[in-house]
Amino acid sequence: MSSFESTRKVFSSLESFDATAWDGPFTSEDRERAVDGLESGRVLYFKNLPFSLEAQEKIFLSTTWSDQEAKNISFDPTEGRLRGARIEGADGDKLVGMMSRYASGARQFLHSLLPPYASTLRLARTSFRPHEVEGRPVQSYRKDDTRLHVDAFPSRPNRGARILRVFTNIHPAGKARVWQIGEPFEAYASRFLPTVSRPLPGLAQIESILGITKGVRTPYDHIMLHLHDRTKGDANYQREAPRQEVAFAAGSTWVVFTDQVLHAAISGQFVLEQTFELPVAAQCRAERSPLRVLERLTGRALAA
Repeated sequence: MSSFESTRKVFSSLESFDATAWDGPFTSEDRERAVDGLESGRVLYFKNLPFSLEAQEKIFLSTTWSDQEAKNISFDPTEGRLRGARIEGADGDKLVGMMSRYASGARQFLHSLLPPYASTLRLARTSFRPHEVEGRPVQSYRKDDTRLHVDAFPSRPNRGARILRVFTNIHPAGKARVWQIGEPFEAYASRFLPTVSRPLPGLAQIESILGITKGVRTPYDHIMLHLHDRTKGDANYQREAPRQEVAFAAGSTWVVFTDQVLHAAISGQFVLEQTFELPVAAQCRAERSPLRVLERLTGRALAA
């Protein structure tokens, strides 16, 4: 029997909603279903929720503005800095304006949809993904997002906080963004956790002092980063693991905990994305978080 046989059964990865406006309105049933869906490891899908570009912003629907090295153009609101772009002056201001407008809309959207999270959601980076995913060369397997993976930040330890992301497909010609979504987190973690050794004593402190990481990496961060790398580097897993393929239509928006949901971007171009961080304590069912699952599997505290 295949080692994947137990998770080969059909699983539902999407929770669909009919909203057409970023501020809803959302019913109490919508909100409960959204929170439960996210915390259960599903993707919230809003097929008819576009982000409309202003006339002056449509010039950015091109790969011309990318520095051709980074896969994304990103904006960090805490630094006020644009990365991955080859742009300056008035055009740079317009691009930042577009991304900031998306960030504001995404935050308003989540505050309305997910009231239990609203007071503790922290706005992180905004990204614009102008490149076609399919066929794009990558420097290493670790950076190949066409392989199934969960998100973990090598240089930015999050100490157990959740990674909540909002995506919107803004492709002008109607091309879908195609993802593959993998098996439930606990089954996946149980498979790879035995291959992850404990971190070397003192290494996390040294990396922080040297500026390799922005803060001290916890045992949780160490495990998540190794799970990310082990998964992407395992050719058999990438070939044989159970998955569901989903096409996110142009003009649609989806929301997902990318630290919990195994995902791979297979094809598509022109997507906006907003990252938020959420404390585990803000969850309605904290025991479903990767931190609590990994603590239960390892039998020890991981975010101290």
